[in-house]
Amino acid sequence: MKKKVMALALASVMTASLAACGGGGQTTTTAAQSDAPNETTAAPAEKSEDSNEAAPSGEGGSLVYWSMWEATEPQGQAIQEAVDKFTEDTGIAVDLQFKGRTGIREGLQPALDAGTNIDLFDEDIDRVNTTWGQYLMDLEDLAKAADYEATANAGLIAACREVGGGTLKSIPYQPNVFAFFYNQAIFDEVGITQVPQTWEELDAACAKIKDAGYTPITCDDAYIVCMFGYHMCRLVGEPKTEEIVKGGLWDEAAVMATAEAYADFAAKGYFSDTIASNVWPAGQNQELAMGTAAMYLNGSWLPNEVKDMAGDDFVWGCFSYPEVEGGTDGTDAANYGAQVLAINKDSQNAENAFQLICYITKGEFDKRLSELSIGIPADSSNTEWPELIACVKPVMDSMKTRYPWAAGAEANADMTPIIKENFLNLCGGSIDAQGFVDALKKAGN
Repeated sequence: MKKKVMALALASVMTASLAACGGGGQTTTTAAQSDAPNETTAAPAEKSEDSNEAAPSGEGGSLVYWSMWEATEPQGQAIQEAVDKFTEDTGIAVDLQFKGRTGIREGLQPALDAGTNIDLFDEDIDRVNTTWGQYLMDLEDLAKAADYEATANAGLIAACREVGGGTLKSIPYQPNVFAFFYNQAIFDEVGITQVPQTWEELDAACAKIKDAGYTPITCDDAYIVCMFGYHMCRLVGEPKTEEIVKGGLWDEAAVMATAEAYADFAAKGYFSDTIASNVWPAGQNQELAMGTAAMYLNGSWLPNEVKDMAGDDFVWGCFSYPEVEGGTDGTDAANYGAQVLAINKDSQNAENAFQLICYITKGEFDKRLSELSIGIPADSSNTEWPELIACVKPVMDSMKTRYPWAAGAEANADMTPIIKENFLNLCGGSIDAQGFVDALKKAGN
């Protein structure tokens, strides 16, 4: 479609159906990973996987959209509903191809390099902007023309610009944040009336929980490196943590201080007896959801993952990783982000593609995605979050500093399994703080 014709079609559609980014109809004031371990690859979607196949044509043109989800997942279902409404309203047909996590991670770049017709795609904020950054279109003008930021989450838009090198090249949806999740009933029973804000307050809370016969903190092989990263970042900040991990600077004082803090908690019996051998999802399914463990450092997707096991009467609480004495970072720093939508820089249908992004991330279908996936809404006008994750809102709203996944602790892929194994052993009590540091130094030589 020539640019002039496309512009006329878009103007006509927007006049007839919705203003700017109305999100598939009226905007309602309603309800609200990353690399979460529950990401699985299911069978190919029902739609054709042949990306060279011509996209279906509609009265208003056509788009090709590759998605990281499966058609059967809540996210895929909500996106399909948005796409169907978009086509109904605009006459623009969409070849929506659900690739799954593995499919898009392994297939997108070769397809783009081969010149395959793909107008837009989605995945994690860091992967899209870093791994695939060279393929992204600058969205600043499109966003400005649609007044997109009027109801967008300002922190997430800022994060997109940050990882995009200062330019908006992706649009966030299905936000998430990484923090401590806890069983409110246990906190109430032992008399913890305020969530811990400092490491000393966490220590005191753990003592009460242990004395009452519960396990204060559980974890497993999937998330244990995050605990190491968060504590390091609270001490010295994320850039320094990443420098230490990448450079093998294991003699830095922050490494020993982190190890000593966790060794102290291990000696006090604050960790699950099986923490050293827990394989995901043992910690969340067998301990937290079952009511024997009180706390688990995890993502805002956790309540949805364990809702069937935890039951309807499980009340969730959430607080940011505590401050540590003498540290540089406070509780307003965490790994928070979103999946994002991006437009191929070679797309000839950018205006239409951005309008589809508006449908998915604004109003009606942002609400629908939030409801189906029990996730955080991306549209700030959708102020009512799903009840299961309402506890996350104060934490998410407080965020000012964004950490990457694992708070920089996985910046050196060669060291990640070494940190994981030895931090599990440290929390399990089989090695002490010096043993942990020595193990890292030995592996780095």
